[in-house]
Amino acid sequence: MSNELIINSTQSGSRIALLKDKGLVEFHQDNEESKFKVGDIYLGTVKKIVPGLNAAFIDIGYEKDAFLHYLDLGPQIKSLNKYTKQALTNKHVTGGLGKFKNEPDINKLGKMSQVLTKGQKILVQVVKEPISTKGPRLTCELSIAGRYMVLVPFSSAINISKKITDGEERKRLLRLISSIKPENFGLIIRTVAKGKNVGELDQDLRNLVDSWKDGIKKLHGLSPRDKVIGEMNRASSLLRDILNENFDSVISDDKEIHEEIKGFIGKIAPDKEKIAKLYTGKAKIFEAMGIEKQMKSLFGKSVSLPKGGYLIIEHTEALHVIDVNSGNKSNAGEDQESTALAVNLEAAKEIARQLRLRDMGGIVVIDFIDMRKADNKKELFRFMKEAMGDDRAKHTILPITKFGLMQITRQRVRPEMNITTREVCPTCGGTGKVSATILVSDQIEKNLDYVLSHQNEKGLTINVHPFLHAFFTKGVFSKRWQWYRKHHTWVKIEKDSSLSLSEYTFYNKMGEEIELQA
Repeated sequence: MSNELIINSTQSGSRIALLKDKGLVEFHQDNEESKFKVGDIYLGTVKKIVPGLNAAFIDIGYEKDAFLHYLDLGPQIKSLNKYTKQALTNKHVTGGLGKFKNEPDINKLGKMSQVLTKGQKILVQVVKEPISTKGPRLTCELSIAGRYMVLVPFSSAINISKKITDGEERKRLLRLISSIKPENFGLIIRTVAKGKNVGELDQDLRNLVDSWKDGIKKLHGLSPRDKVIGEMNRASSLLRDILNENFDSVISDDKEIHEEIKGFIGKIAPDKEKIAKLYTGKAKIFEAMGIEKQMKSLFGKSVSLPKGGYLIIEHTEALHVIDVNSGNKSNAGEDQESTALAVNLEAAKEIARQLRLRDMGGIVVIDFIDMRKADNKKELFRFMKEAMGDDRAKHTILPITKFGLMQITRQRVRPEMNITTREVCPTCGGTGKVSATILVSDQIEKNLDYVLSHQNEKGLTINVHPFLHAFFTKGVFSKRWQWYRKHHTWVKIEKDSSLSLSEYTFYNKMGEEIELQA
């Protein structure tokens, strides 16, 4: 089974696609403007304490104050506040915790007003990005994630992933980590640490401690709202979490991102550095890899299944609802029960993919095709748990109810991913009446004449819909050939299926978009 990470650099950031056997399973957008990523640590200011919620609102620079509940303070919040105050007032604080004396744990049933005061400066970490009308959600139980482990300051506990089930391996890891763990730091051992030697684990731990110390050293010169420790970009964090022996390639179309990814892989897995590749093709990388087409077909309200069935996915404020339909597969099985099971199993596989792809969270209710046999319902439940085994988000799956419904809860830490799959016709404005669509070719020719004659541009490239690409390039004496005869310069025409029929874009030889006359 092959895994590939494809990174497309755009003006506003990066688009990241995770492919499994050439099929799209995850899609992320890493916008440069987007702040407040999960894992970022900020120096915040307490703006308001709300006794009724037993919570506080913290200003970290977002347009709406972030939410911090009492239960998210963590037992060692007093130690964190004490250390933060020392670091803010004393520039010689190094970040080491060996000589620091921890304060007593707070009462689990206490009140927020007993711990925080209005105007107080506090270190907080984003655990949920701003979604809809809500600001970020925060915690004071700080943690820094690495390749093999997670560092937890002001703790002494060592916890090992439950997915490591081998008793001997758990003992080995506990023994190794106990021998290298710094004082007053706790650690969570991740699943990928299984089988790793002490040198690899020690290097990862050193990197995490250095990140913590660098952040603490910066505190003395920081102002409220400033970021103390930032989570790495989305592509690197994905690699950190999922890089394994099955990864074939990480392909980027930007040289700077390619070098960054190559350096990161060289740091965490030197033997796999060669999988980082730079894309140099003429067509857009998402177009060439077939990702653009998959995105348009997979993010719609209706999603087709390979053997004829289809899903209807609806999103409400409270939950997501998915309806499974058999389509033209209704006569495929020996009887109605076997047909229903076959369609439901196929749908379960696609639903598990859709949850990851769209990053759907909260409550998900699935209306499967009714089945009478209890064994078939158990088989579907088992298959769904297996299909969601690769999902890194925390989730819970409940057995099918007597009404044929399955309920899933899935952790949501960032806004749901949505891709526009329906376009309002730019010519008719959605009225359904189109007049003189053919004029788009005349508009392109007029703009071409102006750009070549008045702006004296050379090395021109025009991106158009595939239909227009064929119209301009097909035939011995094509339109493009006629342009060459007229202007004595060759014009590149590239097809882009993300454009509608009447959309087009001109680029100069530097790859910069040319502003056209209205």
